[in-house]
Amino acid sequence: MPTPTPRSPLDPSRLLVGPAVTPMAFVRAMVEAYQARGMRATRALKLAHIAPEDVRKIGARITAAQMEAVSDAAMRELDDEGLGCFARALPWGSYGMLARASLSAPDLGLAVKRWCRHHSLLTDDVRLSLEIAGDTARIAVHPDRRAQQPTEFCVVSVLRNIHGLASWYVDSRIPLRGAQFPYGAPAHVDAYAVLFDGPSAFHADHAAIEFDASYLVLPMRRDEAAMNQMLQHALPLTVRSYRRDRLLVHRVRQLLATQPMNTHNADDLAALLNVSARTLHRQLKDEGASLQALKDEVRRQRATELLLRTRRPIKQVAQDSGFQNEKSFIRAFRGWTGRSPGEWRSEQAP
Repeated sequence: MPTPTPRSPLDPSRLLVGPAVTPMAFVRAMVEAYQARGMRATRALKLAHIAPEDVRKIGARITAAQMEAVSDAAMRELDDEGLGCFARALPWGSYGMLARASLSAPDLGLAVKRWCRHHSLLTDDVRLSLEIAGDTARIAVHPDRRAQQPTEFCVVSVLRNIHGLASWYVDSRIPLRGAQFPYGAPAHVDAYAVLFDGPSAFHADHAAIEFDASYLVLPMRRDEAAMNQMLQHALPLTVRSYRRDRLLVHRVRQLLATQPMNTHNADDLAALLNVSARTLHRQLKDEGASLQALKDEVRRQRATELLLRTRRPIKQVAQDSGFQNEKSFIRAFRGWTGRSPGEWRSEQAP
């Protein structure tokens, strides 16, 4: 298909809004893709309001909007949605084709499997796979045996692409438990905390992102009309993190139940979830829940089970249920049942 016409220049005031955290190293990779084809990136840089002399500056950063603009222009001018990452170009519309091929899947797990399988139709430089171990899912990127190890820009682009698309499919931010990369920590390693919201490990055997496998059973929430609209502005999916988390309530319940001693307050719980306490409260409110209500629910269930099924002292039950002391436990239990824990246990005895 013919290369799409480049878009008109964007308002510079919009491009420069927000923090400049995206490494200029990614722009350098695009410029090198131009050079490999005997082309110049002058227009793409101008559209994104990136000074050519800044491209070679180690440590330089650009905003998310600038990254969107330069990526969009480069994909159109090079007619390569891979932006030089692979041995052969991925013509305009290639990733849209992958997204459409997965849209009819009943759940996210099958959609991701299809996306990984179909990606090999576009390029055999890398192989993608969905792997599940216990409650952890991981999307791995392996280089083909005949190909060189993929570049940093390639790895980051592929993983951000599938992570963003997966989040869009289920209308939910999918928080990462971690990410691994087959190269050493770059000079701009601090940017990885923004690119991937879980802890990042380097010098790994291959690249991968990991997340809670529970997200794989979420139903697809998008249709063809939504797909057509998204593909007109797809780049923000890979440049900007999705916000809504449809499993946040489930994950909070899980942490409260499995780590009662580490989830006494919102700050501790938020740290385990890789969000701020303020964000935690806001997102729970958006889901129609509150942290205190979830705490009460989980603690009450745990306490009643321990009182019924064990002969542990009340003080021990309080601690095992996530309370900091016996007095606060007794007060909370009276609020739930109208009885003290000891009275309630006696009443339930056969």
